[in-house]
Amino acid sequence: MSSKIKILQVIPKLGYGGAETGCFDLAHYLHEHNCKSYIVTSGGPLLKYINKKKVKILRLPVQSKNPILIFVNSILLTLIIFFLNVDIVHARSRAPAWSCLIATKLTRRKFVTTFHGTYNFKSDLKKWYNSVMVRSDLIIAGSNFIFSHIKENYSKYLSNKKKFLVIFRGINTDYFNPKKIKESDKNLLKKKWNITDEKKIVLLPGRLTEWKGQEMFIEAISLLKKNLSELEFIAVILGSDQGRKIYKKKLIRLVEQHRLSGNVIFVDHLELMPIAYEISTVVVSSSIEPEAFGRVSVEAQSMEKPIIASNIGGSNETIINDKTGFLFEAGDSKNLSEKLKEVLNLSELTLNGIGAEGRKNIIAKFNVEKMCNTTYSEYKKLINA
Repeated sequence: MSSKIKILQVIPKLGYGGAETGCFDLAHYLHEHNCKSYIVTSGGPLLKYINKKKVKILRLPVQSKNPILIFVNSILLTLIIFFLNVDIVHARSRAPAWSCLIATKLTRRKFVTTFHGTYNFKSDLKKWYNSVMVRSDLIIAGSNFIFSHIKENYSKYLSNKKKFLVIFRGINTDYFNPKKIKESDKNLLKKKWNITDEKKIVLLPGRLTEWKGQEMFIEAISLLKKNLSELEFIAVILGSDQGRKIYKKKLIRLVEQHRLSGNVIFVDHLELMPIAYEISTVVVSSSIEPEAFGRVSVEAQSMEKPIIASNIGGSNETIINDKTGFLFEAGDSKNLSEKLKEVLNLSELTLNGIGAEGRKNIIAKFNVEKMCNTTYSEYKKLINA
């Protein structure tokens, strides 16, 4: 093995999602541990934060699902692998994974995939397309839930020759740290959102899409207002519609129908998410379909905020129910409203205790250092195999 392992990660776009931030964090970690670190991507807002002295960026249209472009990308990746003498190629999405599979077969290099979600498959063809994520030498599942999903649905593509394991996603607990937030920044954000100090804040982060449960959340807020009429609160739905303009209009109409215009606000995007968590009283993850990992639940706990999340998917693994957060019956607006009422009535001392336990939980199990170190260790084993 050469003195410096050369790792090429391939991801469609570097946005602010869990797969993207994981790629970003690992890329910088590898440089700090005597590796050459490369990322192939089509672009994305996270690019401006990449330290170009530590991580080399190569731009290719790997976001495309066009079969011709996938094949062209495979040829270009083959040339890149040979030119840079890459040891391991790590794909984090299906379309680029097909390009990487072809390129690693041609170059005889090690291939790693991270299975980030429960990709839909309504036909055998779609399932075959998804199966590229388990055609690698090392298959990483981001949670036990995803591990079980792969075994249940893709077992015929698995073999004893392939290594298949769980590496929990990690977050930067230094970045998501309440002690790092300035009072002036909190006040500025409240002013920007036009929220007065006496109001309690219920935060629902996540892109606007039906499976994230925003409709059910609005219904829960309506029930909360009826059952806790004396409470001064504001619900913040924070996330981009990503082009789903009809869905956003539907949510706005739902808010109007429930006469919640004074209780619900929509915010498209916020780069400095720790501030949003810090000004919140409680954070909600209302997904009606299983989260592969549930980054919101982990970030909220790291920020010492009580989290209320659906009792499906990854949140079952990251939240210690009634200790670091609260689980509610997925899709049940009444149950969510009851949990919100319960948490909003807790004393500050109790909330602080839940917050402290939450941060302790994340530091112990879901910090980015642990994720990167485990992944790096697996890379070394793969090369030495």
